[in-house]
Amino acid sequence: MSLRFGTDGVRGRALTELTLSFATDLGGAAASVLGTGAWLIGRDTRESGPALEAAFAAGLLQAGATAESVGVVPTPALAALSQQLQRPAAMITASHNPWHDNGIKIFAAGGAKLSDDVEQAIEAALEQRTAQPHDAAAASTEVPSADLVHRYRDHLLAQFPAGALQGMRIVLDTANGAMSAIAGDVATALGAEVTVINHTPDGRNINAQCGATHPHPLAEAVVAQGAHLGLAFDGDGDRVIAVDELGDVVDGDRMIALAALQLKAQGALANDTVVVTVMSNLGFHRAMRDAGIAVVSTAVGDRFVLEALGAGGFSVGGEQSGHIIYADVATTGDGLLAGLRLAHHVREQGRTLHELASTVMHSYPQVLTNVTVAERHPHVADELAADIAAATAALGGDGRVLVRASGTEPLIRVMVEAATPELAERTAAALAGVVRARFA
Repeated sequence: MSLRFGTDGVRGRALTELTLSFATDLGGAAASVLGTGAWLIGRDTRESGPALEAAFAAGLLQAGATAESVGVVPTPALAALSQQLQRPAAMITASHNPWHDNGIKIFAAGGAKLSDDVEQAIEAALEQRTAQPHDAAAASTEVPSADLVHRYRDHLLAQFPAGALQGMRIVLDTANGAMSAIAGDVATALGAEVTVINHTPDGRNINAQCGATHPHPLAEAVVAQGAHLGLAFDGDGDRVIAVDELGDVVDGDRMIALAALQLKAQGALANDTVVVTVMSNLGFHRAMRDAGIAVVSTAVGDRFVLEALGAGGFSVGGEQSGHIIYADVATTGDGLLAGLRLAHHVREQGRTLHELASTVMHSYPQVLTNVTVAERHPHVADELAADIAAATAALGGDGRVLVRASGTEPLIRVMVEAATPELAERTAAALAGVVRARFA
């Protein structure tokens, strides 16, 4: 077995690392652990999606399960359908990665991401399948059901009053991905005047210099059109990054801070607590402290945020990268839900997004450096403990250092926050040099 579960499913180069035979084996292994009843399968817009979907479905059928295709659909939509129908589900997507990658995210019945124990059980079953010859004939799933996708649309609309976005001009960048066919429809139904860009997927342009990881085209469009704000999604739609009316990017930290403060003002922030990962800016923590909101920090990955939300019964959490989870209405990050809630909040406040976002917190200068390594080092923080401690001490108590292995790629990420950009850059460069010398 060449691939294993990372922080968000299995991911690799489509059809070479993530092969059709592996997808078939994974389908059979997943069914043996999560059940041989009816499954749902969705995919984003990558050209490798249909073949991998069929291969995964073949594995399900071999194990005695049935498979229903939802077609091209955002990940949060598939998770919502899994919750409504109480079926396990698989999403064929590599999220924000380039078109040539693909992956498989698996949800247990109810739309829940898998625990470590369940992932380990599936990996064990996968080892047994790959050790034996088996029939990997392709399978056709059922015809996609438009009714299933409409359920997600109706689910979103039910979260807002009629005309919630009336009078707002919004630009949406759907990254040529899974949100391309639905995001504009939902925002328009709520009363907004909507322009959608990067919404013509061709199988290879997903995330290509657009969407949540490249918000600059959105910023230009917002300013050019005099829009109130813009929302950029990633390829499978589970994350969102906003742009204010001046073209300034509003990242996940600021969106989560605004959401927490809004819920607290409404008396709806459970235990006055918000959940974020260790990547959230130091300024976020200080803003929440000043507002009387406790912060729970987790490892990087929205699955860890979800676990903490569930364990504490908390209301909202997410990642700086734009995964934002409203635990009362969703089982995973939902970029469209989070973006529409932000837009509704801006309209209700009668202030611009720039005013709200620029005052909600002070961001410490943050430098993130990715170092490509020969092999993964999941315990890199322990291996470089002395170097990290020395770098942290040099910041004089007004900053922080984080060194971690990527959960999806052969990278070590070095993050430094400091009082000045120069100090952050200098410290990050020194630590990155240590990483290259040891592991590259």
